[in-house]
Amino acid sequence: MAALPFQIRPLSSRLGAELVGVQLAKGISDAVFDGIHAAFLSHQVLLFEPQDVPPGVQVAFARRFGEVQVHVMNQYHAGGYPELYRLSNLDEHGRPTGKHPDKGTLAWHTDGSWSRVTGQATIIYGEVVPKVGGETHFCDMYGAYERLSEAWKARIANLRAVHNLDFSRNRRHGEDPMTETQKRERPPVDHPIVRTHPDTGRRCVYLGDHAEYIGGMPYDEGRALIEELNAMIVHPDLTYQHCWTAGELLLWDNRCVLHKATAFDLATQGRVVRRCTVLGEVPH
Repeated sequence: MAALPFQIRPLSSRLGAELVGVQLAKGISDAVFDGIHAAFLSHQVLLFEPQDVPPGVQVAFARRFGEVQVHVMNQYHAGGYPELYRLSNLDEHGRPTGKHPDKGTLAWHTDGSWSRVTGQATIIYGEVVPKVGGETHFCDMYGAYERLSEAWKARIANLRAVHNLDFSRNRRHGEDPMTETQKRERPPVDHPIVRTHPDTGRRCVYLGDHAEYIGGMPYDEGRALIEELNAMIVHPDLTYQHCWTAGELLLWDNRCVLHKATAFDLATQGRVVRRCTVLGEVPH
């Protein structure tokens, strides 16, 4: 790693690092990508310093990690690339609309858990950022699992949660529900609450706001368990809170990290981000 043409600066004591010296638009060699990937697995969240990252460059970088998801919510597709998902509160004249594009992002979640093949990496680029708020927060799910008591670990060891995009969408952003076609394309799927990371071999909690109920458990009992766990697994000292500068790019590992956005003044401030999610594997 020391021989690579970038520096790694930790962002917090538990997770996150800034890579200084990587200019994605200039292209990256296989050796540099291998270094980025190693840092990705080690630090879970990576920050790239402000730079111009056109949509095509973002998608090309994402493809280095694997197949890139084409999100079922096609109303968010952007930049001429179906792999890109654009969230904006600005109108066609660049003025704030006062409406949040997706309030589901304000709750702790992991991208793509509502699919059988779940999200691996998410790559998000900040085009326009507000002066206050609109942050992105991350929480380490390796650490969350390690802090569970032995009784809790035993309790959830074999449980599977059903993740449902229609559930989380209606719960958080019901004014713009999924279409019937979108719901058919993404039916509910079940995943283990405790998963093993395929690259590191470490166990982590895999839950978040898309989880609706627990297989084999009465619905209300499962809902209560999910709510209790989702509150339990977020620890302030396992969290990195990112305040955006326009032009920054963030990359994180959905398999072992929860994330959420924070609120901002929708009537006076603008926030425009575009993201893409790389598909991973079926959790086990």
